[in-house]
Amino acid sequence: TVEWSTSSDFCPLVGEVIVDNLQSLKYTVTGLTMGTMYYARVSAYNMKGWGNAEISNPPCAAPSNWKDYDGQELRHKGQIEALERLLQQVRAVHQHYSCRESAKLQNPSRKQSVSRSLKHLFHSSNKFVKTLKRGLYIAVIFYYKDNMLVTNEDHIPIVEIDDSCSSSIMQDFLWFTKLSCMWDDIRWLRQSMSISMSSSTTLQARQKMLAAAAQLQNLLGTHNLGRVYYEPIKDRHGNVLIVTIREVETLYSFFNGKWMQISKLQSQRKSLSTPEEPTALDILLITIQEILNYQKQSQQRLSPGLYLGYLKLCSSVDQIKVLVSKKLPNMLCHVKIRENSNISKEEWEWIQNLSISESLENQDLSLDAHTHQFLCDLQVAVKALLKQINLPLHQAKHFRLYTQEVLELGHNVSFLLLLPASDDVCSAPGQSNPYTPHSGFLNLPLQMFELGTQACFLA
Repeated sequence: TVEWSTSSDFCPLVGEVIVDNLQSLKYTVTGLTMGTMYYARVSAYNMKGWGNAEISNPPCAAPSNWKDYDGQELRHKGQIEALERLLQQVRAVHQHYSCRESAKLQNPSRKQSVSRSLKHLFHSSNKFVKTLKRGLYIAVIFYYKDNMLVTNEDHIPIVEIDDSCSSSIMQDFLWFTKLSCMWDDIRWLRQSMSISMSSSTTLQARQKMLAAAAQLQNLLGTHNLGRVYYEPIKDRHGNVLIVTIREVETLYSFFNGKWMQISKLQSQRKSLSTPEEPTALDILLITIQEILNYQKQSQQRLSPGLYLGYLKLCSSVDQIKVLVSKKLPNMLCHVKIRENSNISKEEWEWIQNLSISESLENQDLSLDAHTHQFLCDLQVAVKALLKQINLPLHQAKHFRLYTQEVLELGHNVSFLLLLPASDDVCSAPGQSNPYTPHSGFLNLPLQMFELGTQACFLA
């Protein structure tokens, strides 16, 4: 039996529990108050009854958190609230401006304009695209188990954004990925951007993206188009396909659509395509299982605990990418240190005092029992993480622990970060990267990584 109390004579008890599974000689006490001193003792039982209670070593301890170490304000404190206030201000300004503009348009020609727009809604140019003809497109994958939504003519729902691709396609794509957090606001965004009447080519390209998204929403009868796949699909014909993915709960009906088995759709397309020069649509169908696996794995959430993550970046001309595992692409490469996600004040103090030039292997073992256990757990985690990324231990002698903060991601998941040497954290184009894993990993655009982590832990 394990007993704990705020009094040294254990009167009254705060809690007690009988542990009958002795395969693990550990018990985690939960629900304690930070800063309050607790005493603990353990009694053993056999056929003769309970033995004398054994006091813990040390006899008492107070739960603490790494934030108590130096009392500094957190970097991110108040940021979410400040961003929310800014967003509300922006909304208020645009709504006021939009109302003024719409009031100016209240004249006889307004009815004629509305009539034309309604006719345009049913015009053939507003229907799905059947074949790609050198341009920028959006494809929607709605799936349920082994079925996916197709048009009434057995095609993947696709609409055209533009008949050509701009040189800034990657920046436009990364901007578009953010829309997956605000599909319900497409109409508001279109109104706001149309009011600006900007001649900027970038804004014009993004207005076309918004128009295409709104067109898909109208054709399918739903706002939620899902999450954007982490990279656009390109072919040698000059086509670029942006893919959104959404898993639905059941095979319910959509406007202008029906359900078909994925394998059947693939076989139909295979008989029509030319394998010598596959289009972006062919590539989409060939890799659709890989795309769906990415979607499913990126929605997984880590179990509660403290993890050691590996931060490795690479840069190109127009973006920065982060190394992740294909098994869990919304997280850094990682291993679990322990079940308890909390880093205590004493543990964080030990990390702060850890000399940069001194390896974990050479740490003084004359530590208190708890800190020594934390050291051992961390040593095991470092070795396991290096093995995971295919890096020999001797090549990691210049690796460092990030000591500015513990990354607390919510749902009782915390991360310590393992960093390469400062010159190797981010590899530049053309720079040889000695830390690149062999397989099972991918380099994800930083914005896609941030969106995936946010969607997983703030859901």
